Amino acid sequence: MSILSPSEVGLAPVPATLATPALLELKNISKRFSPPTDIAQRIAMRMGLAKPSPTVHAVNDVSLAIRAGEVVGLVGESGCGKSTLGRLAVGLYSPSEGTRSWQGRAMHTLSAEEQRRARLQIQMVFQDPYASLNPRMRVEDLVGEAARAHGLVRRGQQREMVCALLEKVGLPNTVLRRFPHQFSGGQRARVGIARALALEPKFLVCDEAVAALDVSIQAQVINLFMKLRQELNLTYLFISHDLGVVRHISDRVVIMYLGRVVEEAPVEALFSRPNHPYSQALLAETPTLEVRKKTFVAVQGEIPSPLSPPSGCHFHPRCPHAIARCKVEQPALRTIDTAHRSACHLNDLQ
Repeated sequence: MSILSPSEVGLAPVPATLATPALLELKNISKRFSPPTDIAQRIAMRMGLAKPSPTVHAVNDVSLAIRAGEVVGLVGESGCGKSTLGRLAVGLYSPSEGTRSWQGRAMHTLSAEEQRRARLQIQMVFQDPYASLNPRMRVEDLVGEAARAHGLVRRGQQREMVCALLEKVGLPNTVLRRFPHQFSGGQRARVGIARALALEPKFLVCDEAVAALDVSIQAQVINLFMKLRQELNLTYLFISHDLGVVRHISDRVVIMYLGRVVEEAPVEALFSRPNHPYSQALLAETPTLEVRKKTFVAVQGEIPSPLSPPSGCHFHPRCPHAIARCKVEQPALRTIDTAHRSACHLNDLQ
């Protein structure tokens, strides 16, 4: 099964424009992880008898605004921080620095009730649908529990609501009493999507939501995401390492490398005119059906450890175009074309 365009699904796309206000905005967000220390370790560190615990710099000073109705693809190698950024967006992690805003208002300025409502409107579809579904719960409770707990539906109405959601994601209501292990991978992915939709969200963070599926099943689930976007006016942050999938589903693409955003552009601009050397390397490795000879050249070297990221531009140890400035100065993410931003010192030489 192939991935369909919105018109082939039978629905016209409703793209966000630059004038559309941001639904969710992350401003200068950073996230660092450090292992907990006990009293003895802290005393030893103060006395100089022990070194401080290593800190993982997972996300470093990222700003990202996602407009209502938009699909933003977030791409990068494993370990670049894209899943951490997704969890920061949905509120599963609290930022070490920076602010998170919902519909133009910083989350920390909202009242407790406003924060609760905002949390319900931002939901997540996880990478592994089997690990994220309680194996001891039946589908009826897996999908309906959160809506009932938050007072969106009464117990007597739960089954009717769950049946409607299952129909929306392409599952029959005969699966209500099944457990997760009784489903295929694609069916479990649909159950996970139905569970996220139960709270009537406006914004979905999809963290590698199709990565664990066979290619044909991936196409079905991607088509489902596109259909739900139009029917429910959803906004997506679609996290993936698969550039082919991102190209089909996204309006805008954000490229991350070692905790930083290195390029951001509309999907067609990024795939036709990538600016950052890392983006160019990723696209050069993407398989195509073009009938021509092509020499495959992998990105040189290994991604550095987030425990000790390189100085300056994090990509400079692997960049074939690195100059002396790249090793000492962090490049700013700046506009190089309409809605196209890149963080590369080479732009100053043009």
